[in-house]
Amino acid sequence: MLDPVLLRSFQAVAELRGFSAAAQQLGLRQSTVSGHVRRLEEACGRRLFLRDTHRVRLTPDGEAMLGFARSVLDTEARARRHFTSGKLRGKLRFGASEDVLLQGLPEILRDFTRENPRVDLELTVGQSGALHALLAEGALDLVFAKRPEGDARGRGVWKEPLVWIARPGFAPDPAEPLPLILLAPPSITRLRVLEAMEREGRAWRLVCSSSTQTGVDAAALAGLGVAPHAASLVPAGLEILSGPGLPSLGEVEFVVTGARRGPALALSALIEASGDRLRRPSA
Repeated sequence: MLDPVLLRSFQAVAELRGFSAAAQQLGLRQSTVSGHVRRLEEACGRRLFLRDTHRVRLTPDGEAMLGFARSVLDTEARARRHFTSGKLRGKLRFGASEDVLLQGLPEILRDFTRENPRVDLELTVGQSGALHALLAEGALDLVFAKRPEGDARGRGVWKEPLVWIARPGFAPDPAEPLPLILLAPPSITRLRVLEAMEREGRAWRLVCSSSTQTGVDAAALAGLGVAPHAASLVPAGLEILSGPGLPSLGEVEFVVTGARRGPALALSALIEASGDRLRRPSA
């Protein structure tokens, strides 16, 4: 019943609330994911999802199975790391976006290097768009960053809202151009913000353009304007804003993309199993 292959598809459908999105994240056909869920339901003799034309919802038994699935998959990942630790060797060129590096990723990289002392890890920190470009050029082996909209590559770690942040007490005037603090091109969040501005017909002015997330955060802390940010990664000292004149920015997805062998596969599996460690506990 608790076949990890079936559980992985079930968990993706439950968390993404759809078979199509789950198939895209897992790199499988939708019919394959549906078959996995059907086999799991047949094995346990319970219905796990309620489906209609608009949404997919967990049944009470589905809620229970989700807890079991997370436990089993976490145990499987830890077992795999235990029995492969120390055996891996070689160079791993790994790229990570700065926003995830400022949260729980350092601890995960510490665990990985401790368990795999013969792996030479080379870390590159940058914007998501630039990291994906380096991966495409063959300059990196593995990337953990935001996924560009419309790009099906990569394995999802988590998805969440992209929100507006600013210094506490900052209240932009809806009648005035919105003061924007943005990462420099080729930033994924910058493109998302400018598309939202155009879609809503919202006037704006650029008050800061930074090549680093640290620069964006510093400008926001100084009260220069508002910036886009993943909801669970908001830095200390800044808060989420909502209200008139702030267009919706949709969701942003963090994925691992790259090689599926050797050290890259091991680090990818560790990151995929560690989504909760990568975000703030209150998120």
